[in-house]
Amino acid sequence: MSVHSNVKKVTTHTLHEMKLAGQKISMLTAYDFSMARIVDEAGIDVILVGDSASNVMAGHETTLPITLDQMIYHASSVVRAVKRSLVVVDMPFGSYQGNSKEALSSAIKIMKESGGHAVKMEGGQEIIESIGRILTAGIPVMGHLGLTPQSIYKFGTYVVRAKEDEEAQRLIEDAKALEAVGCFAIVLEKIPAQLAAQVAKMVSIPIIGIGAGNGVDGQVLVVHDMLGINNEFNPRFLRKYNNLHEQMMQSFQAYITDVRSGDFPNESEQY
Repeated sequence: MSVHSNVKKVTTHTLHEMKLAGQKISMLTAYDFSMARIVDEAGIDVILVGDSASNVMAGHETTLPITLDQMIYHASSVVRAVKRSLVVVDMPFGSYQGNSKEALSSAIKIMKESGGHAVKMEGGQEIIESIGRILTAGIPVMGHLGLTPQSIYKFGTYVVRAKEDEEAQRLIEDAKALEAVGCFAIVLEKIPAQLAAQVAKMVSIPIIGIGAGNGVDGQVLVVHDMLGINNEFNPRFLRKYNNLHEQMMQSFQAYITDVRSGDFPNESEQY
């Protein structure tokens, strides 16, 4: 009998209960089977199959190039590994903006082909119609406000958002609109901590922060960043829980040395 056979799955309802109980929600990204299995077994509440796969898995400069089919490939790899976590899949750039019919068919394709549990969409009132359509099909939607990396060319930079009153006010209105349409949670990225805390108090749905301070209902980080695999990315909000870049380098170099010296494989490592 596996450890997992009586594991209670995390659902959107679980997250709502956690917010009510004042329990913080932990969320990390994963893009492949092996990593997702470890993240899930560790007890993470939510796994985000992020369009950040475009950066960390494919080496693109932005999240824009990743396609719907590539997101489904990553998501289905993750879903096969997961026993407990709620798996949320990013809808990639171009799969939902400006056309609610296309948004619905993209979301259905993700759910059917990947087996994911929910989708995540960037934006506020401008995508409300698309969100509404997707929710009508019974697909849970997580919102994403603040710094929305898919809009990098509109903003021209990855700086902290909503520092000005006008933008802050709009963010508050967007959060309320996302709650009203039926989103089950919202990610707030790179906004002032005070504003994020205010939003978390104003809405009844969980607010997950990344670079949004401690006054929210949970946190999300990119797994490759927090493990220190990417050693060139050092924003203020990132806490590195490891330096895998260094550890992996040491392992690979030791292997090279052993192969070259004839030390690997030794007698006990052959047939």
